[in-house]
Amino acid sequence: MESQVRGGTRWKRFAVVMVPSVAATAAIGVALAQGALAASFSVSGQEFKVSADKLVGQHFTQYGALDSGKGLDGKDAAHPVAVSAFETATITNMCQSVVTPVPFLNNEITLKLTAGNKGKAVAASDLYIDVSNLDAEQAVFHGMDIGVAAGSAKGPKPKAEEYEGKKTSPFGFAQQADSVELTGVHQTAWATTAGTFTLSNLHMGLEWGSGAKHECY
Repeated sequence: MESQVRGGTRWKRFAVVMVPSVAATAAIGVALAQGALAASFSVSGQEFKVSADKLVGQHFTQYGALDSGKGLDGKDAAHPVAVSAFETATITNMCQSVVTPVPFLNNEITLKLTAGNKGKAVAASDLYIDVSNLDAEQAVFHGMDIGVAAGSAKGPKPKAEEYEGKKTSPFGFAQQADSVELTGVHQTAWATTAGTFTLSNLHMGLEWGSGAKHECY
């Protein structure tokens, strides 16, 4: 079975990528009620942007959840996310950027990281990306199932400590696929975790001035 979707996906319209809005709304409600927490750490008060020419993942699972942490003002904050999990993944021409305000200098500094170019892709295993917004020029899913229980997914599942801490439920809404291919990816995320993350041709740089001039997109 192959499912192909074109266009962009936004959190306000979808909780989980390419899922009908009614099901997505239900998934958000369940996650909020259960106090689900996707990331295994307290997230920072800033989202970051990631772009890639292509992402190819094997044994894909996706479910709605919450990340918790602190805002830049130090207050507790919770963020609804769609957790995209891959047993293995390769990423071509990856860029990651985050803009941090520096109030006492009345300026911004942008941290930008690039990797996976010059013919050698980024490679990851047990990859979890907590996404608040995603756009892709094209998404192709192979062997896709929508509406499975998160704990019964064939691919990566919510971590055991999340079950034990009652931060998520093994019976919550999820979707899965044998593999997925995303091209022209632009996403905003709160957190990324991985068992291994191999960055080929890594470059990291800092830029002063308006973040809009230096971000990945």
